[in-house]
Amino acid sequence: MTHSSMTLATASRAGGAMLAVPAVGNIDAYISAVNRLPMLSAEEESGLARRLRDSADLDAARQLVMSHLRLVVSIARQYMGYGLPHADLIQEGNIGLMKAVKRFDPDRGVRLVSFAMHWIKAEIHEYILKNWRLVKVATTKAQRKLFFNLRSHKPDAHTLSPEAVDAIAKDLNVRAQDVVEMEMRMGGGDVALDPAPDDGEEAYGPIAYLKAPNAEPTQLLEARQYDRLQSEGIRQALETLDARSRRIIEARWLRDEDEGGTMTLHELAEEFGVSAERIRQIEAKAMKTMKGALAAYA
Repeated sequence: MTHSSMTLATASRAGGAMLAVPAVGNIDAYISAVNRLPMLSAEEESGLARRLRDSADLDAARQLVMSHLRLVVSIARQYMGYGLPHADLIQEGNIGLMKAVKRFDPDRGVRLVSFAMHWIKAEIHEYILKNWRLVKVATTKAQRKLFFNLRSHKPDAHTLSPEAVDAIAKDLNVRAQDVVEMEMRMGGGDVALDPAPDDGEEAYGPIAYLKAPNAEPTQLLEARQYDRLQSEGIRQALETLDARSRRIIEARWLRDEDEGGTMTLHELAEEFGVSAERIRQIEAKAMKTMKGALAAYA
């Protein structure tokens, strides 16, 4: 969707049918059109929501979506400072609205407008984080909070003073270090990996010297997956075992040299007062259980 042409075509995720709104010429015409759409009373909204929930009525879904398109426009306008097209922000917000309509329960005593705001903002946030820069600036929950609030807390375009950093960190309930890091990320400009065509034959960009050994994407993904299995995966797999099985696996396979090294079947048999063959059977069963847990984790 672009500024010159906008067509809202909403698809019901439950039924797969299309609910279409006629195309309009540009973003201004679209906004004018949705602002003229009639709003629903509480009784009308409740009735339509029950028809959708109980009978999968797509016409009811269409009316619920249409009557709240102006809400998306209003929310999307709040995020125009990130350099992304207003029309694209609206489109993503409309997706969030459709998700809200699908999940809305009229029996909870909450109007759809209040329920939908969360879904609309969440979808717009996700779009901004994916598209604002090639290198993502916010990945953790604290970073996302900073990304969407730091600008409003900065008094001007200058670098924050230590006192201002502490004040913002306290206000947003994040670490001062996170505030400083996000300010640096948001203040840095984007750099083209390839040189511009008119820079001359001898010009070069970062792409010429960024390549590193073992940087092939597939290898990196495999290595990352292996590291996760070695840490989080094994920890979660161990949690599926009973205390005795976990003790045997850890003693047989996961003990370091400074802990005395791995233990033998006979040593564990003496510890638990059973035969070495019984320890081997418990070990084999535990390994099978962990293998299933690791496969599910991967």
